[in-house]
Amino acid sequence: MSKKIPRSPSNDYTKEIAENRRQFLKEQTNVSLEHVGQFSFEPSMLPGNIENFIGVTQVPIGIAGPLLVNGEEAQGEFYIPLATTEGTLVASYNRGMKLLRESGGVTTTISDDAMQRAPVFIFANARQAREFGKWVKENFLEIKKQAESTTKVGKLRNIEQYCASKFLFLRFNFTTGDAAGQNMVSKATKVVCDWIRSNYPQIEHHYLESNFATDKKHSRINMLNSRGKRVTAEAIIPRHLLEKMMHTNLDLVYRSRNISNLGGFLSGVNNNGAHSANGITALFIATGQDVANVTESSAALVYVEITPEGDYYYSITIPSLIVATYGGGTGLATQKECLELLGCYGKDKVNKFAEIVAATVLCGELSLGTAIVSEDWITSHEQYGRNRP
Repeated sequence: MSKKIPRSPSNDYTKEIAENRRQFLKEQTNVSLEHVGQFSFEPSMLPGNIENFIGVTQVPIGIAGPLLVNGEEAQGEFYIPLATTEGTLVASYNRGMKLLRESGGVTTTISDDAMQRAPVFIFANARQAREFGKWVKENFLEIKKQAESTTKVGKLRNIEQYCASKFLFLRFNFTTGDAAGQNMVSKATKVVCDWIRSNYPQIEHHYLESNFATDKKHSRINMLNSRGKRVTAEAIIPRHLLEKMMHTNLDLVYRSRNISNLGGFLSGVNNNGAHSANGITALFIATGQDVANVTESSAALVYVEITPEGDYYYSITIPSLIVATYGGGTGLATQKECLELLGCYGKDKVNKFAEIVAATVLCGELSLGTAIVSEDWITSHEQYGRNRP
């Protein structure tokens, strides 16, 4: 018979109960979790973040920068904490930041902000579903009131409607302040669904989530309509700086960019850039973001051109960047410190953080893109990315 993991009914977040669980695992597996059991904070801060706590996984953090950002919220130079085990990653982003700093920095713009929950309502036929859609539009203000009664910061922005067969899919779009907001919008939408069911009896059934919000999955609708922040980072890199600092030719870089667009089109990728997931994941781990949101957040749209002056314009749009500076894992000990390092912890800082993430991604795209052309990426990995006995 399997033995149960030790738990404390009175207080399951103490150093003692964590030690009991590690000892239990040693008895079951003969593995001593010596390093896992070393951490610098009190387990009492963990309710809501973890269950059956035993310790920590320590991911190395490197620093890149300074990154010069000309944003609406993020302005000035920032040192970027990147948590990773991939050699060359920090060096590559640092290289791109140096180039962009010498070029005058990265300009960032947030053009949209929404977090979704998408219930589906089921009817006897398509006409009933259509009539319900009309009723939803007529009663939007009351629906908005019901949704916002559950939260101090969440605001229901609008409701999209999508009819299919005898089903009506409703995509609720909320703004969620400094939180990522998935739990916030779930609670608000549930209250709305309960109110709708009590006021519209023709509904046969409903599900709070229809998979149309596409939580932690890539989707075309979120690339078009956004989930989280829609952020663009752009810069103009003088030809002489790019060629001097990246040891390559701008015309070759531009040609490679066009070829990689074709390669991405052929393969059906959701990102015509190089590796936005690398920088986003490393920043997410360092700052306590929900790392699974990299699935949506790493989608990216790259556009480049050679300017009339012969310089290189480069932009990247991240359509679904899901970040937070409050709640979730952002308040944990090391994660909070990394957000504070960026001046991004707490209230009214989430847009600033989103701009920094996007600017970081742009630096990584330029660095790797030019390294591929110059073939520096192979020698760099051989020099910095080998960790072998």
